[in-house]
Amino acid sequence: MIVSKRNSLRLAAVTTVAVLSLGLAGTAAMAAAPAAYPTSTTQQATAQQAAAQAGITAKPSVTSVQAWQLFRVNGTTSGLKAGTKVTLQQKQHGKWVTLPASVPTNHNGSYSLGVKLGIKGLNELRIVSGDVASPVFTVTVR
Repeated sequence: MIVSKRNSLRLAAVTTVAVLSLGLAGTAAMAAAPAAYPTSTTQQATAQQAAAQAGITAKPSVTSVQAWQLFRVNGTTSGLKAGTKVTLQQKQHGKWVTLPASVPTNHNGSYSLGVKLGIKGLNELRIVSGDVASPVFTVTVR
C-alpha cells in the first residue's frame, strides 16, 4: 500500500471523526443512564471498600529448609473471587519483590503454593493479590 500525503491526511480525518463519534456516543450513554456508569470517585471508593474487606492468610508448611528445598504455603482468601491469582513476595534489601510463584484460588478461596527459596538466612515472605496482602511470615533457609 502506498501512503501518500493525501492518503495520510484522509486517514487522519477519518480517525478523528471516528474518535469524536465514539466520544459523543459515550457521553450520550452517560446522560441516558448515569446509574450504570458510576463516577470515578464512586469507583475508587468501591475498590477501597473491597480491598478493606478482602483478606489473605498464609502459613508455611515449615519454618526452616535447605536451599532450594520444596515447601508449601497454604492459606485462604476472603472477599476475593474464586480463581483470583495469589503471588508470593519476598523482602529483599527493604523492598517487596514479586517471585515467580503464583497460583489461582480454589472455589472456596483456599490455595496451596509450592515454593523453593535460594537466599540463605531469614526470609520475610507474604502472599499478595492486587492491593491485598497477607501478614508477613518467615522461613529460614540453611
